Amino acid sequence: MTPDDGDGFVYCERGHRHWGLFGAAGLLLTDPERGVLLQHRAWWTHHGETWALPGGARRGHESAREAATREAEEEAAVPSAAVRPTAESVVDHGGWSYTTVLANTRHPVRERVVNEESAELRWVPPDEVGSFPLHADFAAAWPALHAQLGRELVLVVDAANVVGSRPDGWWRDRAGAAERLRDRLSGLARDGVRSADVGLGGADWSWWPRVQMVVEGQARDVPPADEVEVIAAVRDGDSQIVESVRKTRDARPDDHVVVVTADRELRARVTAEGARVLGPATLLNLVDG
Repeated sequence: MTPDDGDGFVYCERGHRHWGLFGAAGLLLTDPERGVLLQHRAWWTHHGETWALPGGARRGHESAREAATREAEEEAAVPSAAVRPTAESVVDHGGWSYTTVLANTRHPVRERVVNEESAELRWVPPDEVGSFPLHADFAAAWPALHAQLGRELVLVVDAANVVGSRPDGWWRDRAGAAERLRDRLSGLARDGVRSADVGLGGADWSWWPRVQMVVEGQARDVPPADEVEVIAAVRDGDSQIVESVRKTRDARPDDHVVVVTADRELRARVTAEGARVLGPATLLNLVDG
């Protein structure tokens, strides 16, 4: 065992014994056709004979997202490329924490029992999960997790409004300013954002957003980047943003949609479509932070 591998038991501040020197993480994977992937823990494991998630101890250098996807591959043959992480929820026991990483399948997964830690793997309809003999901590967390299954955070960014909110010379090179914003948004999508920072509440939740950046005028030819879809307005930027919100709500009505703009009229229009609103200053503080 290396000092970085994280295997071992620890006691939290509540006096409970937990597996994982650096905490632990599990993957709550949702397939829209089959349900959620549960693991029947082998009898000899910690809390054996219960049902929970593929997961395990975090390594010292790992994020929870990295640990959860690694463990799912090691225990259930779920390739990381087939997983689109959307959010994470942390339960902190004081000195030890468990992170549930919620994810959607990018394409069908052929799961299989890989090692002796699993007695069985099964796709379970979400409404039936509560009928299983669950790991006690998973059972306690399940109602809040169930409410967010399959949902994503979609950030729709009014690029012209955001870049124009700070005097950084954008008027001399609007396309360049939009590209700089796109790259910062790509970093935000990769690193994630705390739920409370985008008006969703839930201090223990974070999201990896899908970002749609709406551009117009001289910035119309800005290309997309990792995790950022760039949408060139057909007419005007405001109408395109409203249309983007409407399409997202129609296709995925349960998703959290947040529009970033300071324009009063646009804020009223997207709110009427069911979106939340975030100011440019708040977004820029997030991407700079």
